[in-house]
This record gives sequence, structure tokens and C-alpha cells, in this order.
Amino acid sequence: MAQLRIALAQVNPTVGDLEGNSRLVVDSARRAAAAGAHLVVLPEMIVTGYPVEDLALRDSFVSASVRATRALATDLAEVGLGELPVVVGFLSRREGPGERYGQPSGAPQNAVAVLHGGRVELTSAKHHLPNYGVFDEYRNFVPGDTLPVIRVRGVDVALAVCEDLWQDGGPVTAVRAARAGLLVTLNGSPYERHKDDVRLELCSRRARETGAAVAYVNMVGGQDDLVFEGDSLVVDAEGELVARAPQFEDALLVADLDLAEAAQTRDGAGDGEVVDGLRIVRRTLSAAPAEPCAPVRNTVTPRPDPLSDVGEVYRALVVGLRDYAAKNGFASAVLGISGGIDSALVATVAVDALGPERVHGILLPSAYSSGHSVADAEDLAQRQGFAARTVPIAPVVEAFEQAAGADAPLSGLAAENLQARVRGTLLMALSNQEGHLVLATGNKSEAATGYSTLYGDSVGGFAPIKDCWKTLVWELALWRNAEAARQGHTPPIPENSITKPPSAELRPDQLDADSLPDYALLDAVLDAYVGTDRGEAELVFAGYDPELVRRVIRLVDRAEYKRRQTAPGTKISSRNLSRDRRLPITNRWTV
Repeated sequence: MAQLRIALAQVNPTVGDLEGNSRLVVDSARRAAAAGAHLVVLPEMIVTGYPVEDLALRDSFVSASVRATRALATDLAEVGLGELPVVVGFLSRREGPGERYGQPSGAPQNAVAVLHGGRVELTSAKHHLPNYGVFDEYRNFVPGDTLPVIRVRGVDVALAVCEDLWQDGGPVTAVRAARAGLLVTLNGSPYERHKDDVRLELCSRRARETGAAVAYVNMVGGQDDLVFEGDSLVVDAEGELVARAPQFEDALLVADLDLAEAAQTRDGAGDGEVVDGLRIVRRTLSAAPAEPCAPVRNTVTPRPDPLSDVGEVYRALVVGLRDYAAKNGFASAVLGISGGIDSALVATVAVDALGPERVHGILLPSAYSSGHSVADAEDLAQRQGFAARTVPIAPVVEAFEQAAGADAPLSGLAAENLQARVRGTLLMALSNQEGHLVLATGNKSEAATGYSTLYGDSVGGFAPIKDCWKTLVWELALWRNAEAARQGHTPPIPENSITKPPSAELRPDQLDADSLPDYALLDAVLDAYVGTDRGEAELVFAGYDPELVRRVIRLVDRAEYKRRQTAPGTKISSRNLSRDRRLPITNRWTV
């Protein structure tokens, strides 16, 4: 057996920041070398950030990525790290024949590079290109057709990229045929609730199938509406967990593995062997096993109870907002605080993400705002220490009505929407004047049913709870208050904001229940219709009232035009209402 010490660097890149991302690589390599690692691996597309979407189709960007990757190899050697193999993901292009029908122009590839000895020793490209959910990689990349196997300290290490691990055949089959002792996968795998358990089970299964230990490195941080939680891990050849990194934190996971020593073959032997459509390419970086040394203590970061993972979702929301603001140059955020549960939760997430000094709450009471709502909003700001000011909207609404010159005062939906739009206009004006990021406070139940005012309460640059059903909003608020109490702190959200019946307060005695079914029932139907594409007949067969089903489907289908115009928000479910679900606005299919 040969000892191999591997370092998995889960870091937070920014799309397009090739210089900054390269610094992350060099810094990670330094820390790995200090820990005595024999091999360091970084996530998928670390050089460019991920996902790059249609940037992959810009020849200048592809060329810059290739140059940056070559420069990285030189930089590592110049700082004394040239003998440490560093594996990175980058954007490359396929060499060889020109364009092929039906493939992206320029033949961009989601690639992996092995940096060693001051040069790019080996490259390969992702074979399985995901084309579901948030992924659209057939649009952006062409597939690779090789399996790289590098020999490091006497151990054969196979390399694969993200989806190559998730799909049967291809790289998984080739790894076993290559008799690799370790399979390393570079990943840009976005967070979804409950996904961490699926990842561990997948890695364990692949280890048993390939007869190789599996090292899985994933990035962390937010990128637009996606958030990556890390959760890098290592399992042995029997599928048993050896080491695991924390979630939602930059980390260097260092693990010692005892692996089968590779058979003694000359360099390049076995090159050209084709298995399941992949050509195995071998390179020897260091043939001799490492000198025995005292092993490091492999760390397994504990996970929260999978039956109570609301705190995990909350951390995803915080990271998503934090990185969206930081990476897009926003130093502060502003939001309307109404005293209700949605704005209270968004304000709390914002304070945890940015700090209270960078959050600004605006109370925008109307003629119908209750005294307790104003008091609850003021209590929220006082509990958390963020600045709050009051801007009554009644005079502005009256001025709009007079300017409209209608024969009679606005009433009904027109009057309600005007109030919401006045609030939205004021928030955007303050954003323009003071440079804040406007946070929309709508939840997934409202977005799904269209229970919001376009250009009113839906305005914003980012919508932190956009992918959270209303019932989850309450769960998150209760969890955050309980967590504060557990730590001996004041619960950040007023109890009254959690327990009172939700209301938009745009007319006397208004309640959400006047317009929508009970949220527990509504969310169950929505999750089935939106989340799993069950149609009317299937929902009725499942036991839901036929009239309720038809009503909910009608609300969802009629609101598609609104959802197209809303701000991005952190994805936490397996199916959100934007990238995951793309439906026509003009659509007469109703069942």
C-alpha cells in the first residue's frame, strides 16, 4: 500500500475574475504544501468561476482562460510549488477538427488541467454534459473523450468532472478498467435541500463500483441565484466516509489515504486504450511511493439532523445574499419593513449576511396599516440594531390619484396596486440616491400564484426568499429565533410578526386568506404542481379538492408574465421558478 495525502480546496470564486480566482489557487496550494499534501485539487471551472453560461461562447474569454491556466502553472513554480501537482478546472477548447453541426461555435470545453513542474502537464474535458434543471451545458460546451490518469507518489489517480460522477457509464466504467486507486472529481454542484445525503450515497456507490477511493471537491459561495455549499468529502474504496469538510465555508480538507500501489509500467503505457468511448491517457508525475510519515487526523465535520435541516437552508440564504451583494459591488441593502413575517425574515437574513450597519429598513405605512404592524416593524429594527425610518405613503398615493385625473377615486385592485407601486417607487428612488441594493421580500407561494403587484412589492435587485414557500418562511423564522435563544441572544424576529395572520394591508381588514387558500394546503398543491409537474388529474387523484386544484393551476399559469420580470433570488429547492421551470407566457394548455 502507498500513503497519499490529498488536499481538497473548497473555495469561493467569482465568474470572470481570472486574476482573483488564480490567487485562490496559489493560496490553496501554499496551504496544502504546508500541510504536507502530495496532491491538491480545486473545484470545477475554478479559473473562470462557474457557471459561465454564454461567456463560454466568447472566443476572447476562452483564450483568456487558457492563458490564465498556463500562467498559473508558471506562478506556482515561481513561488516554489512546482513539484506539488495542482488540479484545477478551467474553460478550454477542443483541439482538432473544426465546427460540428449542432455544437457550440468555437468548441468550448469544461476542462480539467494538471499543473506540475511549471507547466500544464495534462488536460481533459468533462464527458457527460448536464442539460436539466439549472444546467444548459449542451448549449455551452462540447464533450471530452478522454479519461486522464496521473501517477502521484506511486498511486494512479483518475480525474473526472462533476456530472461524470453522476451518470452511469463513461468515466465511471473507464476508471475501473484503468485500475485507478483514487478517483478525484472536481465539482460545481449547487445547493439543494437534502442534496448532501444524496452526494455521500453517490460517492460511496461509485467507490464500490470502481474499486477506488473517491475524493469529491465542491466550491462554496453564491453566484447569481445559485449557492454552492462545499461539502467536500472523501470515501475509501469500500464507500466508507473518511473525511468531510464543513458546509458554506471556505476550507482545505486534508486527508491521508492508504491506497494500492500502481503496477510498475513505463510512462505512457496504456495510452490509447478505449473504454466505453473514452481513451485513457496516463502521465507519471512521481513514480515512487511517499516516504512513510505520521498520518494526519482525518476530519469528518458533523452534519445537522437531516430531519431538521431548516438551519441549513437559512445558511444558504445568508451566503446567497452576502455574495450577491459583495460580488456585484453593493455595500448596503434597503427593504420595506411592514411588520409582517416576510419582510422580517428578509431583514434578518440581510443583517446576518451584511451586518446591521449596512441594512436600512423603510416603514411605508398607508392609510390601512395597523398600529401593531408599525410597532412590530419598529421592534424588528430595534432588536437587530439596523437603521429604520418612516415614510408615510398616503400623501403620495393621494397625489398620484389626483394626477391620474380619473372621474372617480381609484378603488378595488387599482387602489391596492397603486399603494404597492408607490412603495416600490420610493424604495427604488432611495436605492438610486444612496446606492443600496433593494431587497424584494416576496416568497415562493406569492410568486407562484401571482399574489404580488408588478412594479410594486415585487420590485428589487435581489429576492432572498424567492424560493421559499410561505410555510418554510415561518419555519425559518422560528428556527432563527430558537437559535438566538440557544445562544443566549435576543430573538431577532418579534413574536407577533410570526403568529399574526398574514395581510398585505391594502384595504380595511384585509387578510391573505381572503384571496388564497390556507398556506399549508396551498403550498402542498403548489409543490406538487410546480415541483413535480403533476397535472390536474394527478392532483385530484392524490386527494386534493378538484375546485381547489383548478383554482391553483389557474393562478400559477396566469402569473408567468410576472415571474419573468422579478429579481433573482437564492435557489434552495430542487425546482425553483426561474431556471428550473421555463414555460411560455402565452399558453392555452391548462391541464
